[in-house]
Parts: sequence; C-alpha cells; structure tokens
Amino acid sequence: MTHAAGAYAQVNGAKLWYETEGQGEPLVLVAGGPGNSHSEFHPFFSRLADRFQVVYFDAFGVGQSGRAKSRSEYTFAREVEDLEGLRKALGLSRINLLGHSFGGMVAQAYALKYAQSVKRLVLADTFHSGRMWQANNDSVNYEIRNQYPELWEDLQRVRKMGFRSSSAEQLDIYRKIPPGLFYFHDASKAKLLPDGEGNNQIYYTIAGEDADFVIGGDIAGLDFRADLPKLKMPILVLAGRFDRVSLPRYAVEYKRFAPQARFMMMEESGHFPFVEEPEATLAVLREFLGQ
Repeated sequence: MTHAAGAYAQVNGAKLWYETEGQGEPLVLVAGGPGNSHSEFHPFFSRLADRFQVVYFDAFGVGQSGRAKSRSEYTFAREVEDLEGLRKALGLSRINLLGHSFGGMVAQAYALKYAQSVKRLVLADTFHSGRMWQANNDSVNYEIRNQYPELWEDLQRVRKMGFRSSSAEQLDIYRKIPPGLFYFHDASKAKLLPDGEGNNQIYYTIAGEDADFVIGGDIAGLDFRADLPKLKMPILVLAGRFDRVSLPRYAVEYKRFAPQARFMMMEESGHFPFVEEPEATLAVLREFLGQ
C-alpha cells in the first residue's frame, strides 16, 4: 500500500508523524483506539485528495510518533491538545475534522473546546459518552458468549484467576476471535482493513485496565450529550446498521442530543462504513464537505 509523503511535527514536546495528500481545504482524520494508527484510513480516503488536503497522523505513542517515558503521559486531554498543536504546526486555519470511533470522541471534545478552528465536523461510528462505550463492551461480550462459547469459557476461567483485559492471558483469548464478528456486516471484508501499528498500552491507560469488560480510565468520565447542542458548525454523524461496537441503538441518540446534525445510517456497514461501503460513504462525505 502506498502512503502519502510524511514528516514529523514537533507537538507538545513530542514528535508526531503526519502524512498529507491533495490540495484544497484540509480534512484532518483522527483514528480510533485509543492507540490505533492512521493506517485504518488507507487507502479509502485517498480518493478525497482530488478536492481536499487530506491529513493523516499518528497520535502520541502510536505508529511512527514518539513514545511516552511514562504511561501517565497518555491521556484523553493530551489527545485533544495534540490535535490543536498539530493544526498549528501545519499552519492550518479552520479544518474539516473527521473522527472515527474513539477518534470521534477526540473530535467532539476538540470541537467543543476549539470551535473556531472547526469548519465542519464528521463523527463516524463513535460514542457520545462513557455510558455508550460500556454498552459497546456489553455487546461485544454478548457476541463472544453466544458465538464462541468455548472462548467465553476460557475468558471466565482466566478472569476468575484475577486476570483482566490488559493481561496477556486475556488478550491471547481475544486474539482468537475474528474481527468480522464485531466490526463488519460482511465478515469477509475484514481482510480489507489494513494492519495498523496499534499500541495496547495507550488503550488500557486511557480506557482502563479492564476496558473490555468495565470501562474506566479517562473514557469513563466522558459525556458530551449536554454540550453537543452548543456546536454551531455543520455536523455529519455516520453510523453502521450492523455495528456491534458503536451500537445503532445508541448512535441514533445523536438525533436527540445533536438535533442540528445530519444523521446517516449506512445500511450495509458495520463499524467501518468507509471499508464496506466506500462509494456510498465517500459520496456522502463529498456532498457534506462541499456545503
């Protein structure tokens, strides 16, 4: 896979790796996780480079970006401030901002704090609160229990031994579960998602040591619902009908909490509509970003 030319930006005392392609209004993409690399967006968003300057980046501690000396440096607040620091470092004025999954939480927090810097906001398969994330955990474990009862039994065994989500013992079991179970409508399309250079240490720091069962860390305290009506920029919310991570049951609540936003349900997608329905997703994005 061919990536765009990249470089390092010095942001808040660390080097952040970024790549850009195309010309025009900037479209900054914030990856999920926490701890996912920008590779999740390749090659799907390259097609927007004919009209936009598409900006990919690896968050602090991810991919080719710098690493923390202490896990305590990995915080949700830093993710937000690093996004602002990167905007300044790249000399960007107002940006179009797209956050996917956890990246959508970063995007919401950023838009609320730095509204003057956001021209348009896209929230893709994301979460409006720690409560919604907990519903994700419950859904994922429901699927495991019903579809992979033998692995569920193994999970219960190691948990009774005191091992939690961040332990090698539990992670070894989770790795046996195909991602198509949770993330895709058509499980065969899971192979289209590029392998990224993720960092589990960031995930279990920001989301809590037992994040796959009980959400904790910084995520547990996040709740944007009361503040979303304050956002004045155009907002597009995308959700996948078959997303078992960011559940449609809760995604549709954005219609109530952000009534000013445009809501679009992608009917043949799971958690990655830009992978499963690339043409339809990009058409929606082009129309929205062209407003």
